[in-house]
Amino acid sequence: MCGILAVFGCIDNSQAKRSRIIELSRRLRHRGPDWSGLHCHGDCYLAHQRLAIVDPTSGDQPLYNEDKTVVVTVNGEIYNHKQLREQLKNHQFRTGSDCEVIAHLYEEHGEEFVDMLDGMFSFVLLDTRDKSFIAARDAIGVTPLYMGWGLDGSIWFASEMKALSDDCERFISFPPGHIYSSKQGGLRRWYNPPCYSEQIPSNPYDPLVLRKAFEKAVVKRLMTDVPFGVLLSGGLDSSLVAAVASRYLADSEAACQWGSQLHSFCIGLEGSPDLKAAREVADYLGTRHHEFHFTVQEGIDALEEVIYHIETYDVTTIRASTPMFLMSRKIKSLGVKMVISGEGSDEIFGGYLYFHKAPNKEEFHQETCRKIKALHLYDCLRANKSTSAWGVEARVPFLDKEFINTAMSIDPEWKMVRPDLGRIEKWILRNAFDDDKQPYLPKHILYRQKEQFSDGVGYSWIDGLRDHANKQVTDAMLANSSFVYPENTPTTKEAYYYRTIFEKFFPKV
Repeated sequence: MCGILAVFGCIDNSQAKRSRIIELSRRLRHRGPDWSGLHCHGDCYLAHQRLAIVDPTSGDQPLYNEDKTVVVTVNGEIYNHKQLREQLKNHQFRTGSDCEVIAHLYEEHGEEFVDMLDGMFSFVLLDTRDKSFIAARDAIGVTPLYMGWGLDGSIWFASEMKALSDDCERFISFPPGHIYSSKQGGLRRWYNPPCYSEQIPSNPYDPLVLRKAFEKAVVKRLMTDVPFGVLLSGGLDSSLVAAVASRYLADSEAACQWGSQLHSFCIGLEGSPDLKAAREVADYLGTRHHEFHFTVQEGIDALEEVIYHIETYDVTTIRASTPMFLMSRKIKSLGVKMVISGEGSDEIFGGYLYFHKAPNKEEFHQETCRKIKALHLYDCLRANKSTSAWGVEARVPFLDKEFINTAMSIDPEWKMVRPDLGRIEKWILRNAFDDDKQPYLPKHILYRQKEQFSDGVGYSWIDGLRDHANKQVTDAMLANSSFVYPENTPTTKEAYYYRTIFEKFFPKV
C-alpha cells in the first residue's frame, strides 16, 4: 500500500504551499516508507509515499506518459498490467511498475478505461494539457480514498483522512467503484455489476467453476518482487487462501526469488482458538509458520495508535484491528512487505451467523449485496489500514472482481443454511474445495464453524476492552452522550471511550 495526496485549484501556489503539501504527505509515510515523490504544475500538486512491491528499483511515483503531459499517483496493484501492456505496444514505458499502464490507458481511451483495470487501486491523474484531472477508486473499496474541499475552492484527494483533516473544510470517503471527473464536474459510477441492482441471480451452482475462480484470484495476488506471506487464523477463509497459495506458489515467479515454502502468520492471546487452529493448518500445508502472542494490556496500550491509523470509532472494527495492527508490526520486522488475507468471504456467501435466520433466498441475496457495498467502511478499512500502519500491504482474493461476479451470479438458494440437507453457513464454498483425491484441507477444518476474528484471538480480549472502558467512562458521561455526540451517539461505555479518542485526532469529522 502507498499513500497518495493530490490538490487542485489552490489559490496559493507559493513555496510555502509546496512545503505544506510535503508536510501533509509525510503524514502518510507509514503507508509508503520506501520513497517520496511530488509533482507540481501551477496550482496542482500530486504527492506520493511509496511502498515498493512490484519493480522496487525503478517504479517510483508519480508516474508519467512518454512526454510527461499525463501525471498519475497510484495506491494499489494492477494484476493484469502485463496483458494491458500487450494492448499498448505503441507506447513507451519508463518503468516496470504495474501502475504505469494507467497513464497510457488514459492516452488511448480518455476517462473510460477504469473498468479495464483488474486490481485494487485508488489513483489521481492530471492531464497538464488542459489541467483536467480524474480520481478513481477500485470496485469494492479495498484501497482507501478520501475527497475534500478547501475554502479557497481547492479539491483534495488523499489515502487517509489525516492528510485532509486540517486543511479541508469538509471531506468524505470517496465512494468505491466511482470516478470523479473535473471535466464533468462530479462523481459517476464505473462499476455496475448485477449484484448492485440486487436482482436475484439464477445460475446453477458448479463447485469446480467456483473453485477455479478462487484459485485464479489467489494466483493473481502472488505477483510480487518482495517477501510475502499469508495471514492464517485457522478459520475457513484464511485456511483456503493459504491452501491455494501453497499449492500454486512453486509455479509462480515469486518462488524463483523467495522460494516455494509459504510463510504464514497468526496472532492471539496465549491459548486462543486461532493459535491452535492455525498451527494445525500450517502443519498440514507445510508452511513456515510464525505465531505471535499479545496480552490484553498490550492491546489496550495500542488503542490510541490503532484508532489514529484506522480512522474510525466503530467498535467491532477497533476490536478486530488491534490484534491485526500488532501482528503487522511483527510481520514487518521479519522483512515481509505483503500478505494475502481472507476478508470478504462472509459478505459474499452469507457467513455471519444471523444469515441462518434468512426467511428466503431473495432476502438472503439482498443482504449479501448490502454487506458487500459496505465493506469499504469495515473489513476493507481494517485490513488495509491495520497493515499499512507498518508499511505492509494486504491483498484480498475473495474481493477479486471476477470472483465476486462468479460467486454473486449463483442462485442464492445454494447459499442458504439448510440443516435438513446438511448445509451449514458457506456450504457452497466448503463443498467446492472438498476434494478427496487431492484434499486442500482436513475435513474438520474445511467444515469448522466461524469465529469472529476478535473472538478467535482469545475470548478474554473483548472482556478486557469492556472492563478498561468501564473504568474510563462514568455513568454520567454515558447518560449525557447524546448531547456531547448528537450524531451516531455511542450507547455503550466502550463505544464512548473509542469515540473520545477518535474525536481527539479528528475533531472535524
